[in-house]
Amino acid sequence: MLYSTLTPAAKRAHLRESLASGQLLRFPGAMNPLSARLIAEKGFEGVYVSGAVIAADLGLPDIGLTTLPEVATRAGQVARMTDLPTLVDADTGFGEVLNLARTVQTLEDAGLAGCHIEDQVNPKRCGHLDGKSVVDLATATQRITAAADARRDPAFLLMARTDVRALEGVRAAVERAKALVDAGADAIFPEAMRDLREFEAIASAVDVPVLANMTEFGKSELFTTSQLADAGVQIVIYPVTLLRLAMGAVEDGLDVIAAAGTQAELVERMQTRSRLYELVDYSGYEEFDATVYRGR
Repeated sequence: MLYSTLTPAAKRAHLRESLASGQLLRFPGAMNPLSARLIAEKGFEGVYVSGAVIAADLGLPDIGLTTLPEVATRAGQVARMTDLPTLVDADTGFGEVLNLARTVQTLEDAGLAGCHIEDQVNPKRCGHLDGKSVVDLATATQRITAAADARRDPAFLLMARTDVRALEGVRAAVERAKALVDAGADAIFPEAMRDLREFEAIASAVDVPVLANMTEFGKSELFTTSQLADAGVQIVIYPVTLLRLAMGAVEDGLDVIAAAGTQAELVERMQTRSRLYELVDYSGYEEFDATVYRGR
């Protein structure tokens, strides 16, 4: 099977059922479609597609320079590789309020299980950087209402992200989260929380799932899944972890080649050829692939 055995509708239904169970769902960030298949193989509950990762992969800063076609294409490529539900970062909706309808429907068509839309101004900044600005409450709620009105599959998870905590504190984040739920948000992503008490404050104020962003080098401590579950969090993302691991290894490898003139000492660190072909899934192509599994 080249792609997922499940339809997007089935994945969305599964995500809704999992959230209703109350369990904590772990969504590592896929840096490419193949890593999404590995995320599924390792037993995680979902896949996340980070706007920061897409931007970095294109060699761009994470300041809202990516476009809806770029994000929808990459997110759709990731989503179709696994039976897990895939959530995608939709930034501020790729335009003003009128653009939200096209954004949501395009992401539905791409096979995503849900997306999050934030309340930053355009152009936006990475959520864990200083110097952010947010739109007023009316604009923030209009974005979510427009997105909710536009979706055709009611199971498509519409998450509202708020960055207001960095500017006005956790009390303002609580009040904005409540307003975003009233506007139609199915879940809340409070960005750049400082400690578990702040997550608890959000989770106790709303009756929808709350997401925690466990990104490295950010404002939040890297809490464990047990700590987050105890604080009322239901979804945790690790958005850039795999990209950082991979790029660190790539940089080290290039240094070795430059210094030694060969990659020979790197071979033992590499994923083997047979392992790669297991992930790519050559089942059904055994005659074509007869020689592959004999080598590394």
